[in-house]
Amino acid sequence: MTDDRWIDLHTHSTASDGSFTPVELIRYAATKRLRALALTDHDCVDGVDEAAAEGARLGIEVIPAVELSADHPDGTMHILGFFVDRRNEGFGGRLRRLQEARRERNPKIVQKLQALGLKITYDEVVAASGGGQVGRPHFAKVLIQKGYVSSTPEAFERYLKKGAPGYVEKFRFSPQDAIAAIHEAGGVAVLAHPFTLFKEPSPLLEPLLDTLSETGLDGMEVIYSTYSEEQSRYYRELAGKYRLLPSGGSDFHGAHKPGIDLGVGLGKLHVPFELLESLRKKARGYGASAQTN
Repeated sequence: MTDDRWIDLHTHSTASDGSFTPVELIRYAATKRLRALALTDHDCVDGVDEAAAEGARLGIEVIPAVELSADHPDGTMHILGFFVDRRNEGFGGRLRRLQEARRERNPKIVQKLQALGLKITYDEVVAASGGGQVGRPHFAKVLIQKGYVSSTPEAFERYLKKGAPGYVEKFRFSPQDAIAAIHEAGGVAVLAHPFTLFKEPSPLLEPLLDTLSETGLDGMEVIYSTYSEEQSRYYRELAGKYRLLPSGGSDFHGAHKPGIDLGVGLGKLHVPFELLESLRKKARGYGASAQTN
């Protein structure tokens, strides 16, 4: 059972590619005795209001947040935005541009999978999303249901990851524009899971962090479900070196990432409340109220 001072600053709901609805997510957080949770759905904040209302009822602080994909030539870059004003018109417009890019890509993924001989339709993928934003985990779900693969990791490895035969590129903001969008909404920009940027260890990571910090990046995820103790220590050192606030979370997706549990990750994840307070203070420096409802 999780200590009531612990938090989780990286979670997903059915508003993007998680398997729990926003309300179910908060109710589950209550069973884990979490004090606070950031809902960081991909390119959308549609689930935040529901989550915040349930959080207020159950005494769990819900941080309005988002996870933006940013353009990166090598691996994958995701930037978390905490304490974003989800009613900011400029920010909303930027999110709609990203969501449209997803809608344009998804039928193309279906076409690629069909060309590989896989009998899959877009309607089946939409149904698998439960009405939320369609993402690659929903393609994986259909592939599993049809017996083409046995797990989500296998679906990504064989068909859906970058470079795989079913992968389709989509529009992303530059890292600078993603950070600017988060700041525009009064939020704090935090680099998620930096190990996805390059094959580690890479001499390119530190120059990139230097550039991003000069651009306005505020923090980095130093606690994460799959980090070893050595990795977490390394990222903490880098965060200190480049003046980045530490953050942490499980990257919980429910059934779409089996084995990663809310609040505890693979079983040993502990994110202290103090990390949230530092991020909140930074958000206030941008003129945001840093409130959660």
